[in-house]
Amino acid sequence: MEHTCGVQRGIAVLKEVRQCVSVIGMVETNPSPVPANIQPEAFREHLRKLDRRQWWLWSSTVLILVLLTIAVASFAFPAMLSIEQVTYSFYLNQAVRALVGIVLLFSVYVVYQQTMIVRMRNELADQIQSLAKVQILTDEVYKLAALDQLTGLYNRRSGEQRLAEEISRAVRHERPLTILLIDLDGLKQINDRLGHAAGDLVLKTFSERLRKAIRGSDLAVRLGGDEFMVLLPECRADEVKHVLNRLEGLDVQYEDNKIPCRFSRGWTDYKPGETAEELMRRGDVALYENKRAGKKSADPSQSKSVPQHML
Repeated sequence: MEHTCGVQRGIAVLKEVRQCVSVIGMVETNPSPVPANIQPEAFREHLRKLDRRQWWLWSSTVLILVLLTIAVASFAFPAMLSIEQVTYSFYLNQAVRALVGIVLLFSVYVVYQQTMIVRMRNELADQIQSLAKVQILTDEVYKLAALDQLTGLYNRRSGEQRLAEEISRAVRHERPLTILLIDLDGLKQINDRLGHAAGDLVLKTFSERLRKAIRGSDLAVRLGGDEFMVLLPECRADEVKHVLNRLEGLDVQYEDNKIPCRFSRGWTDYKPGETAEELMRRGDVALYENKRAGKKSADPSQSKSVPQHML
């Protein structure tokens, strides 16, 4: 009877252990999702939540080990109370003590491992924060090196590098490449009459319109002063006209003055075998031919006319 009662108590405890193991299994198989694009502070907060969950996990593990020890020890209680089986009870008692010692050592090991995991997670969070700061600094350095500070467009150096890359791609894939050169008309007069703040506003506004007028695969570059270049890979002649039409009719409001933003333009296609300098030179020829032809934007009907395409 005593053995039977001990076995029943052990079975009951083992059922409780099994339920705890099932709960832990649910926690392991259903972790909370982590967003792919997450900010450092949010990532750190997620790590804190994960640490709290791990704390609960290893606490439950210790509880399970204790319950398991009690369950095993319960089998020995009837034999330990029996006088007839002294030898058996002695060995079983020693075995239970050894099991309890192993369980306690394992619990200490689990606590140590969890502590090391928490420490590593904290170090990882600090490193992520540092990397985020480095990334911000890298982006700032890139903007200073590659972008024009006033307009936000690519600067001349970046534009020339990209032009060489586009020429190589056009040669490799035998695809057309067009460059469009633009020169704002009367920017010096605007600076002299209204000040450089008005001229800067004209440059910024025109650059924003230019950025919206081109495709995602195109590249707008400020060469310097009032000169701009647009790289148009795989662009047909009628598509260049679409870009120009989107730029026409721009007026800039500065204080009480309405400044018409007029420009000259010239574009040309890349010829196989020529260099980037030769392509830019032919684009300049097209631009200055447009200037000499007097196609200013003072007359709206003339401002929409487009010069002959330089081949």
